[in-house]
Amino acid sequence: MASAAEVSRKDFVSDQDVRWCPGCGDYSILANVQRVMPELGTPRENVVFVSGIGCSSRFPYYMNTYGFHTIHGRAPSFATGIKASHPELSVWVVTGDGDGLSIGGNHLLHTIRRNLDLQILLFNNRVYGLTKGQYSPTSPIGMRTKSTPTGSIDHPVDPIAFALGAGATFVARTIDVDAHHLQQMLRRAHAHRGTAFIEILQNCPVFNDGTWSELEDRKTRTDTALVLEHGRPLVWGAAGARRGIQISAGRPSIVELADDDDPAEHGVVVHDEHSRTAAYACALASLARPEFPLPVGVLRAIEKPCYEDMLQQQVDDAIATRGPGDLDALLHSGDTWTIES
Repeated sequence: MASAAEVSRKDFVSDQDVRWCPGCGDYSILANVQRVMPELGTPRENVVFVSGIGCSSRFPYYMNTYGFHTIHGRAPSFATGIKASHPELSVWVVTGDGDGLSIGGNHLLHTIRRNLDLQILLFNNRVYGLTKGQYSPTSPIGMRTKSTPTGSIDHPVDPIAFALGAGATFVARTIDVDAHHLQQMLRRAHAHRGTAFIEILQNCPVFNDGTWSELEDRKTRTDTALVLEHGRPLVWGAAGARRGIQISAGRPSIVELADDDDPAEHGVVVHDEHSRTAAYACALASLARPEFPLPVGVLRAIEKPCYEDMLQQQVDDAIATRGPGDLDALLHSGDTWTIES
């Protein structure tokens, strides 16, 4: 096997036929993940992709690494076991808005709050694709699907707000067709020490075509996406239509800006992804279309002890105080009995 310094994208491409619908956003995500992997310096034998059930969950078959195609919604739990037992591995969870936020919501929540050092990629196309077009936890109110013929009446889950509420130490959002930005977020997520959660806005051309069209189209993205950069003001829009975001008492609002205006003089917030409190990131997460632009980029990146490090410390402390242990002695200690035939 080639060393980490010698590998290229083709080394991460498996020999399996990629089977998604033509035009699916999963193709772009897969291609960009394969492009980024050689840059990360991790040997393929130390990389693991874990998925649950859904269109996105075919991902491990297409990566020439180790992988687990697990059961519905449980990919985070499998990943937790893998990382806790082998912390040296680079573990990636691939899930969808249905798999991760419906049956898998509880598992996703606890994986995030434990802060294991792994990456979670949640593909959000706002529909169940594999099971042929039912509404999902992220589908907007009023969306008509095979399971909501008169329109959904469920209030949708916001994946970013969910992750922040679970205490995520790294939260980001990107777009399937924006290759440069997607790759940047993958690199940032891998470099982060702790659980990195990325929501990837992804199109389903068969059952929910165009759900993110105004963000995927370069012609409209300038006016609909707020690109977050640490230390830069929250400003978006083309020349002649620049606007900024103010936040007062936790409530965001929009201020109009002339092209030569200094955003600071108008109270525009400077992005701070390292804010210790999640309140600021939650305020950003509340920005939604069509009233506001949708934030893309890193909303939060803070440091907190990782679960596997604390777990290993407990093991080391136990060995130091009680010795390495004897499994045979443990099995034969206490009340035992013998069954004779």
